[in-house]
Amino acid sequence: MRNSVIYPGLLSFLVFFVSCGSKDKKEDNRDTPTNGSINISVDESFKPVIEEQVKVHHSSFPNTTVHISYKSEAACFRDLQSDSTRMVIVAKGLTDKESSIFESTLGYKPQYGILAYDAVAVIVNKGSKDSVFTIAQLKDILNGKNKITAVMDGKNATSTVRYLQDSVLRGAAFGTNVVATEGSQNVLEVVSNNPGMIGFVGLSWIGDSYDPKQQAYLKKIRTALVECVKCEEKDLFAKPTQASLAYGEYPLARPLYYILKENAAGLGTGFMNFMSLERGQLIFRRSFLVPAKMGFNTRLGKIKDAD
Repeated sequence: MRNSVIYPGLLSFLVFFVSCGSKDKKEDNRDTPTNGSINISVDESFKPVIEEQVKVHHSSFPNTTVHISYKSEAACFRDLQSDSTRMVIVAKGLTDKESSIFESTLGYKPQYGILAYDAVAVIVNKGSKDSVFTIAQLKDILNGKNKITAVMDGKNATSTVRYLQDSVLRGAAFGTNVVATEGSQNVLEVVSNNPGMIGFVGLSWIGDSYDPKQQAYLKKIRTALVECVKCEEKDLFAKPTQASLAYGEYPLARPLYYILKENAAGLGTGFMNFMSLERGQLIFRRSFLVPAKMGFNTRLGKIKDAD
């Protein structure tokens, strides 16, 4: 009788112990800002700079793994609706309606914000006669009035395609002279080998003067000058550079957003914080984009002559 009384108590203790142990083990498998793995989708036009972000982040936090899929902006937003993708990096934030839809599904609104400012660079072949464009001329090319072949970075709705249709064409359709290739690097290849074409790519694919691959392309292509629409002085044109973006001179500028589905601090929050703080912002700066979270000002100084 004595043993029969003790055994059920011991069994209950063991069940409680194993249950607690399993719960702790499950909790330990969840990612944290400095540990674990996460899947994110990134607009392909931002690939060069985001690859640098992930490289430095991993070296700083070796217990983390950020799995990235590079794809069109539309595909990134489709991924955001799935449970497996917790973050996307795209060129637009969420509308109030989109936030409300996510809130009704998730029980909370996703976070989103601007990390940096990028540009849609207009590129032409080195042998091209035209490398200076007004916005009106670009509009005529994109709507087909000017029959020069324009090359885009994807057949689906990429951020570059959406931006040009919204900002230059104001919702009008592209002309039949606008063609698509698979990704930004192929745009560079096509324009490099065809003097009669014009291409549109994200600045991080062509703006880094220290990248040997980009320097090799710049021997075959040129970044075009585009009319400054905000400048008080007329007939001013600007190339897509960090300075022209910062001063509002280059008109085809766009933000680089993160959208994050986390209501607790996980690896998505950790990676977002990394890109938002000094090291991440410096990476954007060194990739010749304009950091949005931190200002890195240049101060002029004078060295006085010795008496």
